[in-house]
Formats: sequence, structure tokens, C-alpha cells
Amino acid sequence: MTESNTEASTIMVGAPASAAEGGEGYPVVVGRGLVDSVADQLGPKVRKVLIVHTSTVGARAVALRESLLDHYEVLIAEVPDAEAAKRVEVAAFCWQVMGQSDFSRTDAVIGFGGGAVTDLAGFVAATWLRGVRLVQIPTSVLGMVDAAVGGKNGINTAEGKNLVGTFYPPAAVLCDLDTLDDLPRNEILAGFAEIVKAGFIQVPEILDIVEADVDAVTDPTTPQFRRVLELAIEMKARVVGEDFKEAGLREILNYGHTLGHAVEHAERYGWRHGAAVSVGMMFAAELARLNGRLSDEAVDRHRRILESLTLPVSYPVGRWNTLLATMQRDKKTRSGMLRFIVLDDIGKPTVLEGPDASLLFAAYQEIGS
Repeated sequence: MTESNTEASTIMVGAPASAAEGGEGYPVVVGRGLVDSVADQLGPKVRKVLIVHTSTVGARAVALRESLLDHYEVLIAEVPDAEAAKRVEVAAFCWQVMGQSDFSRTDAVIGFGGGAVTDLAGFVAATWLRGVRLVQIPTSVLGMVDAAVGGKNGINTAEGKNLVGTFYPPAAVLCDLDTLDDLPRNEILAGFAEIVKAGFIQVPEILDIVEADVDAVTDPTTPQFRRVLELAIEMKARVVGEDFKEAGLREILNYGHTLGHAVEHAERYGWRHGAAVSVGMMFAAELARLNGRLSDEAVDRHRRILESLTLPVSYPVGRWNTLLATMQRDKKTRSGMLRFIVLDDIGKPTVLEGPDASLLFAAYQEIGS
């Protein structure tokens, strides 16, 4: 990884041990002006390209289409923003566009937008003709550090989040920092939940940088921002390279997500993913503390860092039964037993399986508002 804040850097995802499951690996490129280089990632066999995007990046999607028209037949599918995109009806719309255009297995899908769009595009690419080439261009912090990296994708159902999906690696991920410059600050901060998650579970340096200057680290033009972004991507690349299909190590990436997904469902996906995961991490920290694993100081550090990012750390106390019912349907539940990623210390994640109902309730009271 280059130390320059202007040059592009490449982080490879996928280790040789996982090649049989997830291919030979793929690059995650971080830099500026990368959207213009997407044709380099499409390969020589592609003739048709579907760009899946939201209206928020509509002008950029049109510009991307025009830049590709000399070499490809380019179609555009505009989809709803955020979690509203992750519905089977929206995926079916994309399949319809592809079917009516005679999309073949040698054609390609580009996911161009936030994390929900890259989730949807990955699912569409994985399921059309059992898999077509996929290039992801995430345009949010969340998408860059989490959703677009790792090959997991999915859509939501009435019963819960991401219950339908596939493991399908992209050919490349292009993290163009230019796409972040005009994002609202609350979008930047929501994406930081996944960055600090990486800090809590494996890369404490991220937490140190956030604590040193929260304003600088959340400004996409600074070296501090790029440093924590790349650290978070590198962490996920290592984990995914060792465990593509979440058979073991990759489960640590679910820190804060068990309760977080339940909060999203309870809010009918009106909350940003990062806000819900922030509440989920605070719950997991309190759960670990009450289980005798995590110190008061480490729990306080969670609260202090999340609050410095203006992320929520509490949720209405009267919603517990609703959240519990949703968690029991979560895809991380096994044999009817709830599983939580918790910490023995900062940077030391572990699995807490089947905690007593009274312990869960007590931990929730600690974050109840």
C-alpha cells in the first residue's frame, strides 16, 4: 500500500487457500479518478454492461455510461436509495432489463452507489445465468469498507435483513474518493461505524487515530481519513481471504450486527446501517462486560468513540421483545441458539453462543433509553 495520499493503492482480497471457494482474488483499488478506469476491469470478453445505480449518483452514472459507449452496449438500471433497493422486486427489475437485452454469461454488471446498491448488484450478478462478471464502485464510506468488499451480498425479506443472498466475489472494487467529496456529513459519520468496528475487533490503530482528531479523520480529503479507510479494508481483506464463506474467522465481522440488524428491521430500514450497528456494538460491549469478559474501561471507550462520531448508543427500552424475536430469525442463529460476537478485550473478538435470556435482557437495559 502506498503512503501517498494522492496515488492509487491496491489491496488484494483472497488468499491462495481460499481460491477454490472464492476465485484467485481480486483488487480493491483506493484513490481518486478511478471511475474513469472501470473499463480496465471489465475484461476482453464483455460486450454488454448493466450499470445499477441510485438517483443520487445519476449524473455520474450517465457520465460513466457515455465513457463506455465506444466499446460496449451499456444499459442503466436506476434503483431506489438505501435498503429499499434490496428487495426481490428490484432484483427482478434488473433481471428483466438483462433478459430483454440478451445478457450473456460473458457480460458484466457494475454496482455504482452505496452499500445497498453494491449488495443488490452483487446478488443480481451472482444469480443471472449463475454468475456474470461484477465490478463494484462503492460511493459511500460504508460501501468502501464493508458492503462492496468480501463477496457477500443479499436482499431483505419481510422476516429480516439479508436472509436471501450469495457469496460471489467481484472482479474488482474501485473506491474512488472523489465520490465522497459531496456526501453529507451524516453519511460520512454513519459509514464510520464499520471503520471503528474494524478497530474494535482487530486494528486498534484506527481507534487511536479517531480519538486523536475526530474532525480530521472524518474529512475525506485528509491523510487520516485515507489511513483508517485503508486499514479497515485491509482488515476485511485478510479475514475474507482466510474465510470466504464465513465458516469461522469471518464471523468476527458481525460485531454489532446481530442486534444492529434487528434495529434496522424494527425501524423498517429507516435508520442508516451504521447507526444501527453502533447501537449493536454498544449492546455487545455491555453483554461482554456483564459476562465478565470486557472491562469497564473498554466499554466506556466504545461509548466515547461512538458518541464522538455522533452515532447512537441507545435504543428504546420497551422495544426489547420485538428485537429479540427478530434476532431469533437472524441468519447467524444456529440450531435455535443466538450467537454474538463479543470482545475479551479491544482487538480480541470471540463468540458468545446461547447466552442466558436474563443476561441479554440485562445488557439491553444498559443501553435502553
